[in-house]
Amino acid sequence: MGYMPAMGEGDAVKATLKRLTPLAVMILALLREDDMHPYEMIRLLRHRRDDRIVPVTNGTMYHTVARLEAAGLVAEVGVDRDGNRPERTTYTLTDDGRAAVEDWVRRELPLLDRPVEFRVALSEAHNLERGEVIALLSVRLASLARARDELVAGIRGAREGAPPAASHLEQYLIEVDRERTLVAADHDWLAALLERLDHPDFVWGSHEKTDRYLAQREAARS
Repeated sequence: MGYMPAMGEGDAVKATLKRLTPLAVMILALLREDDMHPYEMIRLLRHRRDDRIVPVTNGTMYHTVARLEAAGLVAEVGVDRDGNRPERTTYTLTDDGRAAVEDWVRRELPLLDRPVEFRVALSEAHNLERGEVIALLSVRLASLARARDELVAGIRGAREGAPPAASHLEQYLIEVDRERTLVAADHDWLAALLERLDHPDFVWGSHEKTDRYLAQREAARS
C-alpha cells in the first residue's frame, strides 16, 4: 500500500460528518438535552413522532449508538438495572458530539438535494444561533428561486417550441410541472418562515424545562 498522508483536523471533521446518518444526528441532539439510555431515546423519538422522518427500530438505535461511541461522539456514563429488566447503559454527549450536531446542521440547511437530511436539520436548527440559521436558510431560499425559475423557463420553452397542433405535449410535462409547483411552494413557505424568524417575538434557542417536558421524560424512562 502506498503512502497515505495524515488526515488533517478539517478533513477528519468532514469525514465524521459524512458518516453521520439522520438518525445519528437525532440521537446526538437528544443527548444535548440530557444523558439518556437508548430505550429512553427510542420512546422519546416515537412520542414526539420523529419516527415519521426517520424510521426508528431497536436494532438501528443500538447499532447507531455503538457507532457514535466508537467515533467518540458519545460516551458511556453508567449502567443501571431496574428489577428484572435488562441492564440499561446511559450515554452522554461529548464535546465532539455537540460540535458534530452543529456542523451537520450547518452543512445540510442550505442544500436542496437531500430532503430527509434537510427535515432533520430543520428540526434541529434551534441548536444554532438565530442569525446563522437565517443566513443559511437565505442561501437555500436563493437556490430554490433559481430552481423554480429554471423549471418555469423549461416548461415555457417546451410549450413555445412545440407546433400549434402538439396537444399531446402536456402529458409529458406532468412530472416537471409537479416539480415546479412543489419547488415554488417550498420557496414561498421558506420566505414566510424567514420573516417569522426575523421577528423578535419568535422565541428561539434554549428555554426552561417545562412540567410537560419533565413528565414526557419520566414516561420515556419507565
